[in-house]
Amino acid sequence: MAVSGQRRRPVVALYERIADAVHDGTYPPGSTLPSEPRLATELGVSRPALREALLLLQEDGVLTVRRGVGRTVNDRPPRRGFEHVQPLEELIGAGTPLRVTSLLRTVEEPTDFTTQHLLAPARAELRFWESVLAGEGAAAALSHEWAAADALLDQVHPEFARALRATEAEDGGSARGAAVSMLSVLVGASRETALSAHSGITATLLGRRRGEQLGRPADTPAVLVTQVVRVGETPVLAAKHMLPTGAPALPVLQSH
Repeated sequence: MAVSGQRRRPVVALYERIADAVHDGTYPPGSTLPSEPRLATELGVSRPALREALLLLQEDGVLTVRRGVGRTVNDRPPRRGFEHVQPLEELIGAGTPLRVTSLLRTVEEPTDFTTQHLLAPARAELRFWESVLAGEGAAAALSHEWAAADALLDQVHPEFARALRATEAEDGGSARGAAVSMLSVLVGASRETALSAHSGITATLLGRRRGEQLGRPADTPAVLVTQVVRVGETPVLAAKHMLPTGAPALPVLQSH
């Protein structure tokens, strides 16, 4: 998940340039990058800025430092973190995805939240999914997810629209039990479609109803994550994720 401002730090732009060069084959998997002085000259940047960008690329698994060799490109460099939209059950599952249990799947009219984040017109019909995410122990998160209106999805992301309909048809549209998240459906339908996502994070309390759903007291502190996923400039999914105290850690990437 990315929390982004409109201006990016120069080192982030430099990170992107090098990551692009890796992914377009300029620096293919297994290759060794030029020395820092040479690379700084080729890119027209200062060595301190370059060194910071290279360290970030190492942390993200794109590069590895080999003694006596230098920085090499990993055999299977991951996609850049700010491009990779990942379902919450995988993001906080620490390598083992959390179990998604469907509480409700329905169609509802826009709320203030979906009007704002999905730009939904009045009287539109939006698919709404409510799910609990759990691991081996207590429930870890409560997710509310809304998809943009079918007519818009059919236009901007027809694969997602078809996948949503197929998923709901498989369980009758309102079954309660093992399921997948809406974001997981979107990611699975987007192998040929680029997604971008922005999230906001605030502190809150669970409250009575959400506490009952998560098996926690109403006054349990929690983190509320709001998320909007877009295709180009068009929002196709909006979500609220409630993570109570004790939930698995949520990794957050900040860019400026």
